[in-house]
Amino acid sequence: MKGRLLIGGKWVDGVSSETLKDKYRGEPYGEMAVASPEQVTQAVDGAVRGAASVLPPYKRYRVLLEASRVIASRAPQLVDLLRDEAGFTRADGDNEVARCVQTLELSAEEAKRLHGEIAPLQAGDGVANRMGFTMRFPRGVVCAITPFNSPLNVVAHKVGPALAGGNAVVVKPSDITPLGAVALCEALLDAGLPPELLTLVHGDGNAIGPQLLADQRIAFYAFTGSTRVGRLIQQAAGLRKTQLELGSIAGSIVCHDADVDRAIPRILNAAFRKAGQVCTSTQLLYVDRRIAAEFTEKVLAAAKAMTYGDPSDPATIIGPMISEHHARRAQAWVEEAVAGGARLLLGGQREGSVMAPTVLAGIRRDMRVACEEIFGPVVSIVEFDRLQDAIDQANSTPFGLSVGLFTSNLHAAFQAAQALRFGGVHINEASSARVDAMPFGGVKDSGFGWEGPGYAIREMTEERLITISH
Repeated sequence: MKGRLLIGGKWVDGVSSETLKDKYRGEPYGEMAVASPEQVTQAVDGAVRGAASVLPPYKRYRVLLEASRVIASRAPQLVDLLRDEAGFTRADGDNEVARCVQTLELSAEEAKRLHGEIAPLQAGDGVANRMGFTMRFPRGVVCAITPFNSPLNVVAHKVGPALAGGNAVVVKPSDITPLGAVALCEALLDAGLPPELLTLVHGDGNAIGPQLLADQRIAFYAFTGSTRVGRLIQQAAGLRKTQLELGSIAGSIVCHDADVDRAIPRILNAAFRKAGQVCTSTQLLYVDRRIAAEFTEKVLAAAKAMTYGDPSDPATIIGPMISEHHARRAQAWVEEAVAGGARLLLGGQREGSVMAPTVLAGIRRDMRVACEEIFGPVVSIVEFDRLQDAIDQANSTPFGLSVGLFTSNLHAAFQAAQALRFGGVHINEASSARVDAMPFGGVKDSGFGWEGPGYAIREMTEERLITISH
C-alpha cells in the first residue's frame, strides 16, 4: 500500500518516500510519502479554503455514517494492514476496526444534534423583554496529530467529531504507522466527503510539527502522545484551543473483597493487549495483602497461558511491540528493576520486537517500572494494607488518566471515586476500560480536554451567545 499525501482534494506524491516494514518480520509492506515544507503549507491552504465552505449538519451525518459502513466493509484488509503496520494480533485488529466503525457512527449522530441552550436572561432585573440563546459554530481548521498505537480509531476520534462540527481537518499521523490514517481518509472520500474538508500530510513530527504549530490559521489542535510533546504543543498554541491526551502510569486496585475471577481477565487484558502499548494499560497492580498470595498465583497462571509472538497466528494474544528498540528499552527497565531488588515472577525475555508477558513484584517507587510509563507488556504487583494506601500511591505519580478498582463494597467504591485524581475511575473494571461514546481524558500531566464524539465536538466548536430584545 502506498501512503500518499492528500492535498487540495487530490492524492499526490511527496518530496520523497520511505519504505515501511512490518513490526514482526521486518519485511516491506508499503511506502509513505514524505511532505515537503511547501506541501505542508499547501495542505493548510486547502483546509482554510475548505473551512470557508458550509456542509449542512445532515450531510455531515450522512457522510460519516456511510464512512463507518465503508470501514466495516473493508475490515479484513484493514486487520491485515494493522497487523503489518502496528503489530496487532487478530483480536487487537478486529477490535480496532470495530471501534473505528462505532466512533464514526457516534460522530455522525453528533452532527445532527449539535445545539446550544437557552440563556437564563430572566434571572436579571429589568430584562423582561429580552431573550437569549447560544449556538455552536465550527472553529475552522482542526489539526489532528495522532500516535502509533491506535492508527485507525484514535484518528477517527479526532477527525470524526471535527468534521461533525463543520470544521476542515489537517491530519498528521505517526510516521511509524501512517497507512491507517490513509485508509480512513480514503473511506471518508469514498463516502462522499467534499475533498476540500480533509488534508493528510506525512513525515517526521520534529520537522512537520513545528510548521503546523506556527501556522496561525489552524484554530484547534487535537493531540495524543507524550507529555513532553504535549507541553510543546500547548506552548506554541498560545490562546488557540487544544485537546491533549498525554502520558500515563495507569493502575488497577484489587481489594480483599473483589470478585477475583472477574478481575483477573480484565486486568491481564488491560496490561497486555496491544503488547501493553496503550496509555491506559495497567502498569501498577495494587493488591490487598490479605489476598495477595492467592491472587498473584492466579494471575501468573492466567498470564502463562497467554501466547505471544507472531501476530498473524490467530492464537497469538500478545504481538510485537512497535519496534525492537522499544522492546529492548522495556526489557532493560525490567532488568534494572531486578538488579535493584525486584522479583521477576514471569517473563522478562525478549525475541526481536516481541517481549513476553512480564510480571514483577517487590518494586520500589523510584524504579523506572514504577515512576515512568513503560509502554510494554509489563505489570508490577504492589501489595497494600489499607485502601487509602493504594489510593495515595496511585495519586502519587504526575499522571492522572485512568484507574481501575475492584471491590464489592459500595462505600469503598465511592471513597475511591472521590479520592482518586484521574480523568476516569472505573469500578469493577480495569484501568483500560473504555467505551467510545464516553468522555475520555486526563488530569495533571496526562493532559486535558475530552475525547468521545459527543464531548469532543463541543471542544471543536465555538459557542456564541445571541440575544434579542423586543
